[in-house]
Amino acid sequence: MRPAQILAILDGEFLSTEKGHHTPVMLWGPPGVGKSQIIQEIGLRHEVPVIDIRLSQMEPSDLRGIPFRSENTVEWAVPAMLPDSTRHGNKGILFLDEITSAAPTVSAAAYQLILDRRLGEYRVPQGWAIFAAGNRQGDRGVTYSMPAPLANRFSHLEFETHLDDWVLWAYNNDIDERVIAFLRFRPELLFDFDPAHNPVAFPSPRSWEFAHRALKKFEHKNELLLGALQACVGPAAGIELKAFVDNLDNLPDIDAITSGDESVPVPKETDLQYAVAAALVGRSIRAQDTENANEALGHILDYAGRFPQREMGVMLVSDMHRAIGEKIFAVPQFANWAKNVADVMLYDA
Repeated sequence: MRPAQILAILDGEFLSTEKGHHTPVMLWGPPGVGKSQIIQEIGLRHEVPVIDIRLSQMEPSDLRGIPFRSENTVEWAVPAMLPDSTRHGNKGILFLDEITSAAPTVSAAAYQLILDRRLGEYRVPQGWAIFAAGNRQGDRGVTYSMPAPLANRFSHLEFETHLDDWVLWAYNNDIDERVIAFLRFRPELLFDFDPAHNPVAFPSPRSWEFAHRALKKFEHKNELLLGALQACVGPAAGIELKAFVDNLDNLPDIDAITSGDESVPVPKETDLQYAVAAALVGRSIRAQDTENANEALGHILDYAGRFPQREMGVMLVSDMHRAIGEKIFAVPQFANWAKNVADVMLYDA
C-alpha cells in the first residue's frame, strides 16, 4: 500500500480512539522506507505525543514492570514509559517499533497490552492509538517470526515505496531539488535493496534524505562529495547522482523563467528537463504566498507547455498541484494549459 493511503488509514485509526473503534495497526516493510517517520507525522498532524518503544531492546519485565511487596500482597510498578494521562496527556500514540526484532518472551508480554489495552492493573488511556512496525523476515534484519496470537491482535498494512508520495514529502521537507529531480529521472533508484547481497549502503527513502544532507555539507568540496554520496546511497547510485549534479551547470536560468522571459530555452537533454521541472516546483512553493504569486505560477505554467514531450509538463504541473493545492486552479494560464494537454491526461488516466 502506498504511503499516502497508509497515512490516511492511520489518521482514521487515531481519530477512532475517541469512539472506541480503534484497532491496533502493524506496518510491514523493508528497512529505510519510512515506517517510523509516517507514525511521527501522524503525531505532528494531531499535535500529540508519540511514545516510541523499541521492543527489540527490552526484556519482558521492562513492559510488565517489577513486583514489589505491599503489606501481604505483591503489586507491580508500572513502567514510566507507558502512556499516562497525567504525565503524557489524554491523547497520543503508543508506537511499538521493531516489534519483529523482539525476543518471543517480549512479544508474549505485549499480547495483553495490544489487544486488551492493559497490562495487569495498568490500562492504556482511551485516547491513545497503538501502532507497531517491523521488517519482514526476508529483509535481512534481525527478525523473529511473528506468533499467530500476536499477529491476530493487529490489522496489517504492507508499506510500499511510491515516488509521487515521496516527492510530495520531499518538497514539504525542503529536500534538495537536485535529489528530487534525479529520482524523477531515475525512479527505480528510490528504493533499490537486494537482501541477497545485503549491502551496507543502498538507495532508500531514508538514505536519499542522507544524500540531501551530504549535498548541503559537501557541494563546495568536490573532492569529498562523491565519497559522501556513495556512503549514503551506495557506490553506483552515488556516482549517478554526482554526475547528474555536475551536469546541472547547463541548467537554464530559473529566475528568468519565473519572470516570464520567453527566450529561455527548454533543454534538449532529458536529465536537465527533469532538473528544470523540479526547480520550478520548488519556486512555485516559495512563490505561492507572495504578492506576485499568480504571475510567477502563470509563467511556470507557460513554460510547462513548451516541453517537447507534453508528459514532462504534465508531471511538472501535477507536482505543483500536489505541493501547493488548489491555488494553481486560480491562475489564468491553468485553463489554457489543461486544454492543451487534455488528451494526454485522459490517456494517462
